[in-house]
Amino acid sequence: MKKIVILLMVAVLATACGPDASIPTESTPKKEAAQIYPDYRDVTIPPNIAPLNIMVKEQGEEFVGVIEGMHGSIITAAGEDGKLMFDETEWHDLLESHKGSNLKVTIYAKNEGTWYSYPTYSISVAEEPIDQYLSYRLIEPSYELYRQLGLYQRDLTTFEEYPIYENNREYDDSANHCVNCHNYQNYGTDRMLFHVRARHGGTVFVDKGNVKKMTMTNENVLSNCVYPSWHPNPTRNWVIFSSNLTGQSFHMRDLQKIEVLDYGSDLVFYDADKGTLTNIIKTANDMETFPCWAPDGKKIYYCVAKVPKFEALPDSLKNNNEKKIDIVSSGFDSIHYNIMSMTFDEQTRTFGEPQMEVDCASMGKSATVPRVSPDGRYLLFTLGDFGQFHIWHTNSDQWVKDLQTGEVYELKAANSPSVDSYHTWSSNGRWIVFSSRREDNNFTRPAIAYFDKNGQAHKAFILPQEDPEYHVLFFKSYNVPELTKTKVQITPEQFKEVIYADDKAGKVTYLKGAHEHGDKSGTDGTTSASKVDGRTSASKPVKDSTIKK
Repeated sequence: MKKIVILLMVAVLATACGPDASIPTESTPKKEAAQIYPDYRDVTIPPNIAPLNIMVKEQGEEFVGVIEGMHGSIITAAGEDGKLMFDETEWHDLLESHKGSNLKVTIYAKNEGTWYSYPTYSISVAEEPIDQYLSYRLIEPSYELYRQLGLYQRDLTTFEEYPIYENNREYDDSANHCVNCHNYQNYGTDRMLFHVRARHGGTVFVDKGNVKKMTMTNENVLSNCVYPSWHPNPTRNWVIFSSNLTGQSFHMRDLQKIEVLDYGSDLVFYDADKGTLTNIIKTANDMETFPCWAPDGKKIYYCVAKVPKFEALPDSLKNNNEKKIDIVSSGFDSIHYNIMSMTFDEQTRTFGEPQMEVDCASMGKSATVPRVSPDGRYLLFTLGDFGQFHIWHTNSDQWVKDLQTGEVYELKAANSPSVDSYHTWSSNGRWIVFSSRREDNNFTRPAIAYFDKNGQAHKAFILPQEDPEYHVLFFKSYNVPELTKTKVQITPEQFKEVIYADDKAGKVTYLKGAHEHGDKSGTDGTTSASKVDGRTSASKPVKDSTIKK
């Protein structure tokens, strides 16, 4: 009992001795803005986001932060570490009462007995919330070893983070494996999937509480299924994948460090109810990757690169992977991916002819990860100078195409001089979350940006943490941010049981379907002849996009 009393007394004394959370009665104005981390100045935030705690990087013994609006204010204080952390309840109450309006933030610092006030900056609170949960993979920047990594889900309204699945809580080489490419159907978690690579390999599917692992390879398909997109209609248990052959190359002297290269990729269609896999486009000379469904399920978008040197190979080397690796590795910076689309007939399960959406090659650029806004209006994609693995390319940025007007333009306010790559839309289309290396050029962290009704993005801000110094001290990268409205209900233990049961993994059945296309992809802005449901369609021109540079 004495120990408990002593601990309580220490807690009370610590609270009593803490800095006073009140506005100084007198302060000397500073002309220069206070240095803060993270940079949350003049950002637009969701009304349900967790507190934007900051660290003031100025000299001082005490600090006070005040956020005020028309309907109230909140205040917090910090000692020498400068960490201003706001009460969660007070924060949410303030944001709820200021939807659609601005808040003013003022910082005070006490240095050598004198209080100073720094210029006020603003935070805009949007009307529209962001989806509650954000999923991502946390991985060490190692390139060779999977070591400890996992899939996690963060509650964006709080600071709570939940493991979805971890490969090694404690490193064990005998059980070492990678997990990647998590994907959900229509912002829900009733249906989801992710891949397991190396030991215990396969693709894990969740269907309304049921978990199974499938071996997604077949001799009629190029390789493993990789980048997924689930059909948006919950009555349709269909997934389109790219099937990729990939390799890594390392730069001797370059800040970008590594190139992940495709030397072969096709599109495949998977019926998860029947366990059947079908080629959509299977080509020897072109590389198709990063497929995604339109929100109405009537069209797919994807990226494709034409490799002329593949066409020049003699028949004896057409399927020689080592030769293709040499071609791609030696000319990696001249490979450009365009964005294409194909219509889809849900009744017959057939795809139309490929149509050019964004001719990136004509710009000397290359696109990855096309994603369509939930209202079907905007096509969001990452644009870089070359290739398709833009998470290492410092020139990569967020761009959109207005599918109504055809205009293509950069989201300049959201981008940074460093890497801005893989992205996701919120279910209401007002927020985008993407991977960014803007902090230090080494680690990807989730950046959140408001996307307004005029099709413009606002200044992005880094995922808030309870400790504002967290991102500086945390040496893992956040990969593949995905927003969902609900929390994953399957436990890590349930996933582990299925993943480790290699003898129970299902195998797909290859099915030659009516929607299978032949060896063409129309990367020059026209579509070649192709056989769809037994008919041949002639070549025809397509409409070019208007590029706004």
